[in-house]
Amino acid sequence: MIGGDGTLLGVAGEAARARVPIIGVNRGGLGFLTNFSADEARAHFGALLGGGFSVQHRTMLDCTVGGNRHDLALNDVLIKAEAGSRLIRLEVHADGELVTDYLCDGLIFSTPTGSTAYNLSAGGPIIHPAAHVIAMTPICPHTLSNRSIIFRDNVQLKVLNRSKSSNLLVALDGQSNLRVYRDAPVGICIASRRLPLAQRTDYEHFAVVRAKLKWSGGLAEKH
Repeated sequence: MIGGDGTLLGVAGEAARARVPIIGVNRGGLGFLTNFSADEARAHFGALLGGGFSVQHRTMLDCTVGGNRHDLALNDVLIKAEAGSRLIRLEVHADGELVTDYLCDGLIFSTPTGSTAYNLSAGGPIIHPAAHVIAMTPICPHTLSNRSIIFRDNVQLKVLNRSKSSNLLVALDGQSNLRVYRDAPVGICIASRRLPLAQRTDYEHFAVVRAKLKWSGGLAEKH
């Protein structure tokens, strides 16, 4: 597929269900997921068609709304008020245990792959893509002691809307939106399906992170 990370996110669910590896040729901006440049794809096209790449199986999230509607997300599940920037109160449970409640602009539930996307912009941690965990990061919470929370791979998360006058909007990878009426729970867990993502055979995750996030410091002094 040719495009940016947004293009890849748009076909990730279909590729995961079909178990077909995606070869992403970057013609967009950051290119965290579409790691092949146009020149590389052109120069090595024959080798790529012949299987000259490695495959990483990336964790995805399964999001369920109201107990029946569900969809997959490769990067993140965003829960916020349906009406613009209104503050909402969200209550989070993990395996039936109350975690806490938040008065905030929303919550981001991120995969390791999505940790460098909206999660990072909201102050969340960078997570290696091989880690099978879920990161939960609140957006602008009204507290001075807030931090992201990392959940284990088999956790079953449930989010309840405790705002009296707001419906919720659930956005999956910024590609699709699910409207949630006030009393309907939102369930999030790691999906049984994973995305087979094609990478260069010499792929190094932190080399990509250094380049895309423009990390410097001591490395910059050596050049």
